[in-house]
Amino acid sequence: MAEVKEFTLPDLGEGLTEAEVVRWLVEVGEVVAVDQPVVEVETAKAMVEVPCPYGGVVTARYGAEGEELAVGAPLLTVAVGADASAPAGGAEGPGSGGADGVVAEADGAGAAGDGGAGETSGAVLVGYGTGAPPARRRRVRPTPVSAAATPVNGVASGYGRHAVTPEVPVRAEAAEPAPGPVPVISPLVRRLARQNGVELRTLTGSGPDGLILRADVERAIGAAAAPAAPAEPDAAAAPAQAADAGEVRIPLRGLRGVVADKMSRSRREIPEATCWVDVDATGLLAARRAMNAAGGPDAPKISLLALLARICTAALARYPELNARVDTEAREIVRLERVHIGFAAQTDRGLVVPVVRDAHGRSAESLSEELGRLTGAARDGSLTPGELTGSTFTLNNYGVFGVDGSTPIINHPEAAMLGVGRIVPKPWVHEGELAVRQVTQLSLTFDHRVCDGGVAGGFLRYVADCVEQPAVLLRGV
Repeated sequence: MAEVKEFTLPDLGEGLTEAEVVRWLVEVGEVVAVDQPVVEVETAKAMVEVPCPYGGVVTARYGAEGEELAVGAPLLTVAVGADASAPAGGAEGPGSGGADGVVAEADGAGAAGDGGAGETSGAVLVGYGTGAPPARRRRVRPTPVSAAATPVNGVASGYGRHAVTPEVPVRAEAAEPAPGPVPVISPLVRRLARQNGVELRTLTGSGPDGLILRADVERAIGAAAAPAAPAEPDAAAAPAQAADAGEVRIPLRGLRGVVADKMSRSRREIPEATCWVDVDATGLLAARRAMNAAGGPDAPKISLLALLARICTAALARYPELNARVDTEAREIVRLERVHIGFAAQTDRGLVVPVVRDAHGRSAESLSEELGRLTGAARDGSLTPGELTGSTFTLNNYGVFGVDGSTPIINHPEAAMLGVGRIVPKPWVHEGELAVRQVTQLSLTFDHRVCDGGVAGGFLRYVADCVEQPAVLLRGV
């Protein structure tokens, strides 16, 4: 006997409450194994493949590609057990329990428990795994279903707006309601019918054994409301007016929504100030060439960003006031012992800030390797939520966009961000003579609550000195 289990969107960690369906990896009727990835979702922080803790036949999917689902919302249902290997066209669908009419109670995440009939996994994601109580069960005497209303392949279950359901008649041919119990499992379906005045006994369910699904009730409601549709001209007028205005609305959700919220919060809470200085980077570029040449042709190359990150860790050791955050509730400045450097990376998904953990303990070569790894992961969307959170200081190389300067918004709740402009040849007075040098602009945006201008200026000047004369950095090695 197969048992239908519902798998809901798990808690993906890092305080995330929703995710957008990017791509389904399985189809209705497909057999899935335990812990097999079934859907790819995009959170505000990363792309994640979600594995299913059950093995069996997929009977329904919830959520269209591009739709946002909340944590705990249904993702799919799986028929597990002895009959789970049967082809989808035959039909074990959600809620079917064989000849004795036993069905699983499928209301919310409670149906995702561990049942003895099927195969389940261990801890797959936060809040999932074996050990949950079995699904509640009760008996329902199914209403006989005519041949014209026999369920077809991919019968859906439960109550999702995007569950895949067959196109079948929703009202019975008989004028008199059928006697006996109404074949409805979900209390949500009963409430929806009651609120809209739908008589459940007049419906022919499209689920297994005539089970009435939410989609059946919604179709009945839509059919009843269809004649009144032309009487609402105002509803169609608004889209027409918007079209005439030529406006395009883009939802602030997913990554873009999180960036918007974080930047707005930063501007509301942090009294930021910016100072900047023009720097001759010719010496730093020469030092980088010498370091890469000394490593040999097969050694990994050290990037310019890695050298700047190494300079920042040395500067933060001298000016720890900037490796901090403000606890607004306690009205305290919290200085942090460890330095986790975030760096801004522009991707197809938008702006992300990967984090190099314990940057203060890494060499220039180690920093270059980790920066390269995180940059590649950012571009292909495989960064984990843990790799996008927890930075204590941010390095922003906006020079890659061909600009000289910027006053960036601080990455809340950090206290400072160093910006680096493009490096271009400019006339510069060097050793008392006018020469063409490789010049860049450094800008430091800092939280004026954690320090005053003297500390910020000292930090920026030390960074500039190390860029102009990399030998300054050797004094602290």
